[in-house]
This record gives sequence, structure tokens and C-alpha cells, in this order.
Amino acid sequence: MLPGLLVFLALWAMPLAAQQGVGEVRIAVYDGSGLPLSASGELISESSQVRLPFRTSPEGVFVARSLPFGSYRLSVERQGFSSHAELLELSTEVPVERRITLQVAGVETAVTVSEPSTLLSPLAPRNHVGKELITERRSSQPARGLLELVQTQPGWLLEANGVLHPRGSEYDTQYVLDGVPILDNRSPAFAPALEPESMASITVLTAGYPAEYGRKLGGVVELVTAPPPEEPLYGQAIWQTGRFSTNIGSVSLGGRAGRSYWNVFGASGITDRYLDPPSPDNFTNHATLAGAGGRLEHEFNDRNRLRLQVSSRRSSFLVPNTLDQQEAGQRQDRQNEETRGYVSWTSVLSPNVLFAARGMVRDLNARFWSNALSTPILADQDRGFREGYASASIAAQFGRHEFKLGTDILASAVRERFGYRIVDFDEFDDDLPATYRFEGARRSREHSVFIQDRIRLGRLTISAGLRWDAYRFLVNENAFSPRLGVSWYWPEGGLLLRASYDRIFQTPAIENLLLASSESAQRLSDETTGLPVPPSRGHFFEVGFSKGLWSKFRLDGSYYRRDIRNFADDDVFLNSGVSFPVSFAEAFIHGFEARLDLPRWGRFSGFLTYSNLTGLARLPVTGGLLLEEGVEYLLSSHDSFPITQDQRNTAYGRLRYQISRRAWTAVAAWYGSGLPFEREPGEEDEEELEVEDRRILNRVNLERGRVLPSYSLDWHAGVTLIERERRRLSLQAEVLNLTNQLNVINFSGVFSGTALAPPRSFALRLQASF
Repeated sequence: MLPGLLVFLALWAMPLAAQQGVGEVRIAVYDGSGLPLSASGELISESSQVRLPFRTSPEGVFVARSLPFGSYRLSVERQGFSSHAELLELSTEVPVERRITLQVAGVETAVTVSEPSTLLSPLAPRNHVGKELITERRSSQPARGLLELVQTQPGWLLEANGVLHPRGSEYDTQYVLDGVPILDNRSPAFAPALEPESMASITVLTAGYPAEYGRKLGGVVELVTAPPPEEPLYGQAIWQTGRFSTNIGSVSLGGRAGRSYWNVFGASGITDRYLDPPSPDNFTNHATLAGAGGRLEHEFNDRNRLRLQVSSRRSSFLVPNTLDQQEAGQRQDRQNEETRGYVSWTSVLSPNVLFAARGMVRDLNARFWSNALSTPILADQDRGFREGYASASIAAQFGRHEFKLGTDILASAVRERFGYRIVDFDEFDDDLPATYRFEGARRSREHSVFIQDRIRLGRLTISAGLRWDAYRFLVNENAFSPRLGVSWYWPEGGLLLRASYDRIFQTPAIENLLLASSESAQRLSDETTGLPVPPSRGHFFEVGFSKGLWSKFRLDGSYYRRDIRNFADDDVFLNSGVSFPVSFAEAFIHGFEARLDLPRWGRFSGFLTYSNLTGLARLPVTGGLLLEEGVEYLLSSHDSFPITQDQRNTAYGRLRYQISRRAWTAVAAWYGSGLPFEREPGEEDEEELEVEDRRILNRVNLERGRVLPSYSLDWHAGVTLIERERRRLSLQAEVLNLTNQLNVINFSGVFSGTALAPPRSFALRLQASF
């Protein structure tokens, strides 16, 4: 009965699938006689960090797209007419339509709306990055703009080489780019960067996941690209320079012809600090970056829209050396390439129903090779995958209910080649083979079905959903994942209470999974589980609140707990940035997070976040490429230990001041109490540790097995040099790590290697638009 029911649901729901938490507002303005009226207006949501000024067309029409869900204050005015203001709520992808009539001045029609009315909303995302912060982001480290924006949110830790860790998770970050999930590791060492220049909004989820999301649920980053401008021709050019010979430039050009929009872009750059090096001297850390692409969008009418997009990006870089490797003459090269094609179709079937279909094809290749002087091992790698994704969606709103129902399919062809030859046997176990070669290829298929409903009962909102996943790769597994969220909103007291439960099923990392799960790799050590890396299963719980304070501040707090079986992690290959997936028997993670937001108070705005996390994992380990000495106990022990992301206290803050209409300045600070590091059995003191630089050893606590606290104080400023109609020229300057603190991110160990954060750095970014 059950298999038959699933087949029926899959076939019936085949044209249905996931949607994002964004929608659009369609505004039409008329005068008292019913004629179209050109007018100016503004959409503001403090809870969603949106402030969108606009002007309607001569036909009186304006469409605001890609708006995060939440409450908005809409105001419209024109000289000689009375103004109009109202509150509207955006809670579904179905477009919200507003027909506004402006009366001749003297006839009062304005609706009085209090300023703090959009500070809280039961539908708005708690952790959202607005356009202002995207535009004013840090720019000193290439290919990390998006990652550092996500890091500003509570619960997210940016570890060595730009790897994001949401609430202690290693490989389980999912990006949803315009409704399409991207599940592979997007750190600079693994894939070309997803740059934030084209993003309209970034929303971050760490709990209360809708059933439409699956496969990677440590954290979800929703990315929505900006809609095209209405101008016949527009363009943008960005150039940034900074320390470590960093120079990066990008150019985009687009326009509108009738109901068609087009855009093309190109970007390139160089830097001498790409990865986080194991030495303060930053040996061999050069990189070159390049990318190009285009986009075409056509509106057949007010209800049907087609979008096509293609892009190709490449990053080529050297692996940073240790002092010994530099003196030996080592050179290790890496190269990542990605080509992507995207298509989407949306259709408004009725005022309450929206249909959307999406598809994507990606090809990603990664290579790693060493010269003959490499030490202690000479290695090479060539891996990649080709991925196809197809989905569609229906969103429907009827009365108190907002339904979503769907399915999708993800198919990949994975290939891997890896080999090594040991040069210095003192670094490895005596029984380890001197050479090793692996080659494999495999196809995977994943599909899902989900149904969910959001029910609004006055002040109470209930979100319930059920998801079914099928995973067919090295193992074949199915899973049901129920989701439940409840919130209660007290607008008079400015208080929102919430609780959620998520049952999760997470697929293993695709990078080097064939090798890490192979019997030949696991039998390089004396003991082995002989098992492939399995999917993770777990239970996520969260309770929290949001509170408006003095009509200016918003305070969010939450407590969470995660119980995970087959907890995903990785082991790093000798500081190279190349890593291999592993899983531990189980993990238990819990913590508290808080965020204080000041959307705008006179000329000031800013935020402050704090996270407290405790995570324990239990051995044995499955998978990986464990070549170092003394790792046998990892495969047979049942001991517990702090997870490598167990940073107990993390804080980030930013305070911005608007000096004038054209100038601003900001200070930002980050603090981390330090990550744990692994000690080999029997290791007692620093004499047994192989550390080339005493400066690094001075930044760790050997007794506690933790890196000492890190911090960074940053300064930013910006000025608009030219602003005439559509032409704008702005300059931004920044100095990061003003105190020049030596911050150790990771230290030693099988699962992390050694990595150092940047020293004092500066950057300039010049941006022109027309």
C-alpha cells in the first residue's frame, strides 16, 4: 500500500516542487478619474531590512520583485495629490496586487501608519542580509564576500579556507540560488565563488525548515538575484585593490527592450593570499580568478515569465607551503572550474495560485598536482561531477491556508582519480604503502516529494510538513522527515514566541566520496570499518523569541539542540585544502544564540550577534583518507570528543553612522573563543609537536587542547563621488584587523591541519553604475 501511495503522489506531484521565501508586489496608481498616474513611493520593512524607493511608469505601474516575506509599509505620493500609506503583508510567492487611487490635494485619504509597525513580523526571516550590507560588505579576501556575509549571522562559523559551519555542522550547508539547491562545498578551495554583487537579498535558516528543503540541513542560505532594472541600457563596473597584490574587477551590461531583459557580465582577478596559510610568512598563495555569463528574461504577459542564464567560472591557485616545504622547493597547484545553465518558468494561474518550473545543469571539475620537490608526499587529483536538476512548484493561498506541494529530482555523474607517492616516510605509519592509486566513477540519483501547509489562526501560526527522500548512490536509503513549527505573535507587546522540530536526512558530501568510501582507501590503515560514508539522520529542536525594544531595537534569542547519527565531518590532506568526507557514529550539539538589531535610529544603524555552542561527537570514524601516524584508534574507539567546530563563544558586531547623504563610516568587531585541536595519543608537551614557528605555538593552549581566543577590529567608510540621475560613482575603503593580531583558525591534527587568519589588511573598492 505504501509504495503504491508514494508512486501515486510522485506522479501526481511531478509538476510541483520547492519555492523560496520571496514574492513580489504589483502596484498600479490612478487619479480620481481612473487615469494612470506617475508617482513616487517607498516600500519599507525593518524586519526584512528592505528600503526600496521607486517611481511608477507613465502607465502608473511598478513591480517590486524578489521581496522577502514579511510586513511592509507602502507609501505613494505625487505633488498636488494627497499621499497614500498602508501596511501590506507578503507571505507567498503569489504576487500581491495593489490598486491605489490618489485624490486631489485637500481630500484626506492617507492611512496613518506608525513607524515601528514593520519591526516584527511572524513571517519575516529572522536572519536576513539586506541590500545595504551586501553593498557595503568586506572586500579584502577574494572569493569570500558571500561567505563573510553569512558569517555575520548568529550560529555560523567561518573556518579555514572559507568553509562555513552552521551550528557545528561541517558539510551540511545548502545554497538555494533562485529556487535551485546547490549542495556541494562552496568554499574557495573547492569551487569558484558565488559572488554577492548580483544578489538582491540573502536569507539564512538554521531551524524551522519548510519541508521543501532537504539533503543538506545544517544551514540553508537562500540567494535571490536582483531583478533587472527598467532602463533601456544600464551597466556597472567594480574594481577593488588591496594588500597582497590583490586586484579584482568586474563589468556587467544589460538593458530592456519591450518585455525582454538581458544582461552579460565578465570578471577577473589576482591575489597573493587566497587560502588560509599554515605559516605567517604566507608562502606560495597566489591565485587567478575569472568568470563570464549572461541572462535573458522575457515576460510574455503580466502572468507568464521565462528566464535563461548561463555562467562559467574558474579559479587557479597554489597551495600554501609550510617552511620545510618552501625550503624544499615544493609547488602544489589546484584548479576549479564550473559551468552552469539555468532555466525557469513562472505562471500566475489565478490570483491565488502560482506555478513555477526550474531546471539546472552544472559541470564542476577540480584538479590538484604536485611538482617533484613536494614533501612529505607527492600527490595528484582529478575529480568532478556533472549534475542535472529539475523541479516545478505550485504555491496556493486559500483563506487561512498557504499550501505548498512538490517533488524534484537530482542526478549526478561523479568521477574521481587520486594518487600519491611518499617522499618522507618519517611522517607516516611504517605499514603505509609507498604508492597508492585510485580511480572510480559512479552515477547517483536523488528525488523527493513534500507537502506542507502554513495555517494562520489569529495570533497563532502553525507550519506543518512532511518530506520523503530517496537516495541512490553508494548506499540506497529512504527517509520520511516530518517538520513542525509554531509561533505566537503579540503585536501590542511587540513579542513573538516560536518553537520548531525538524527531522533531518542529510546526504554525504559529494567531494572525494568515492575514494573516502572505497575499501582500498580504508585498508591503507591496519584497522577499518570497511563501510561507505552513510547519510546522516537526526532531530533538530529550537525554541526562541523576538522582541521589539523601545520601538527602535529588535532582540532575537533561541536555544537549540541537535542529535545526529552518522555525523558528517572531513579530514584534511596535509594542509592542502583537499579533504575527504568522514562520519562519526553520532554527535550531540546544543547552544544559545542572540541577535540585537538597530535598523535605523537617526544616523545610526547596526547589529550585534552572539553564539554559544557545545558539541560532542563519538567514535568510531567511517571514511576519509587517514594516512598520519596513530590514527588506528579512530577506527575502533568509542570515545567521545569535542567536534572540530566546538567554539564555545562567538560574537560579531557592526555599528554604522551616516555622516551625510553621500558619506558613511562603520566599525565592526569579531571575537571567537577558539576551536579545539586533536592531540595524538601519548602526546604530552610541546617538544613532541612538530611546529615550525613559535609564533603559532604561542597562540594555542596545549593543556586545554584549544586555540587561544581570536579577535579582529575593522574599520569601513564609503562616499558617493558622483550621483546624477542613473549615474553613480562610489568609493569604499576598509582596514581589517587593525591591531594586527595573529589569529590561529585551526591547529595541527588529522581533521583540520593548521590555518592562519589574515593579518592587518586594507582594501579599496570603486564602483560605477549608469
